[in-house]
Amino acid sequence: MNALKGSRTAKVFAGIALISASAIVIAGCSSTPSSESGGSDKPAADLTLKLGSLLPQTGSLAFLGPPMESGVGLAVQEVNDAAAGVTIDLTAEDEGDTDTKAYETSITKLQGAGVSAIVGAAASGVSKLILDGNVSAGILQISASNTSPDFTTWDDNGLYFRTAPSDLLQGEVLGNLIAEDGAKTLGIIYQNDAYGTGLNDAITTTFEGTGGEVVESVSFNVGDAQFDAQVESIKAQNPDAVAIVSFDQFKTIAPLLVNAGISADKFYMVDGNLSDYGSEIPVSLEGAQGTKAGPALADDFTTRLQDYWTGEGNPEVKDFTYAAEAYDAVILVALASLAAGSTEGADIAAKMQEVSGGSGDGKKCTSFAECAKIINDGGVADYDGYSGDITFDEAGDPQGASIGIYKYGADNMITRTN
Repeated sequence: MNALKGSRTAKVFAGIALISASAIVIAGCSSTPSSESGGSDKPAADLTLKLGSLLPQTGSLAFLGPPMESGVGLAVQEVNDAAAGVTIDLTAEDEGDTDTKAYETSITKLQGAGVSAIVGAAASGVSKLILDGNVSAGILQISASNTSPDFTTWDDNGLYFRTAPSDLLQGEVLGNLIAEDGAKTLGIIYQNDAYGTGLNDAITTTFEGTGGEVVESVSFNVGDAQFDAQVESIKAQNPDAVAIVSFDQFKTIAPLLVNAGISADKFYMVDGNLSDYGSEIPVSLEGAQGTKAGPALADDFTTRLQDYWTGEGNPEVKDFTYAAEAYDAVILVALASLAAGSTEGADIAAKMQEVSGGSGDGKKCTSFAECAKIINDGGVADYDGYSGDITFDEAGDPQGASIGIYKYGADNMITRTN
């Protein structure tokens, strides 16, 4: 794994880990560039990119919908406002989850709309169900939040990318955090899907590698509503700490754990359930901790997100989980399309590593407009975004990432501690 490079947002490295060697086991029409030469006042291409988004407007990950959709929408707006050679035509559909299966209808709509690229799905489990179909259709797929290690070795014809790091990284950070806090025994409640099993394995491997013991590990299915049996199994082992790997099922699991006598300061959470709950949960979460990917966001970015999202008639974004990753996903696809002079999925995919700085010797840039000028002037752009430097490897994974550590206060709201 390459070392992290500097980016435009400050990074505090206390909770940052690079994927170590031991961890790495883990249809649009084409356009041709215009005749304008590099360095002219006109862009080198005039492309209309049909982009789809498949993000959770409903279902167990619906709380991630607003931050991710606002990130996509803001990026589309800024790409189009730049008038630098690529205009994005966005079609947004609901992902739902593996229980509601809203994605089945949505992916048919997106493919029918002739999209060349799709931002999504949010859930690794959903992406696993749609990726092969997108590959067959020649559609590039880029997720802002897929974290299953399985995508690293997926047979995707080079059409799959993600701006979020593998669960191997988050699991490593969380497992180490639990050990560093002094826990010797750990119980894990996890959902039985690609996301949950991947994180369960990563947390277990890391925690036990420190000398700790996972004394109980119990699963549930995504559509389940009752978790008494899982909580009873954890309580019976009386672990020093409890890791909960879930989506919004946490809102039911947390009160059950507290009522069973397991205080929230023993809870360790993940990106799928780390949120500002406030009064949504009827027990105190004070002292609970959790992890999610991404550096601390610059104030101007979150302000722009809120201005865009509320300007579309929506309530304010509650938190910004994966907003930066979604934004960067759109910017990278637009830059790759411009660099390729094409809106064909395969052509865009062939330039994704280059514009991310994962290959070639590009010039650093931190916005679509700045990077597009480099490309239009005949150069190679290396985009560093709000989610980090990204730098895709040959598998479409970001080569380095930061993991933030968060802690709940008495108001059931999270504060970043690193």
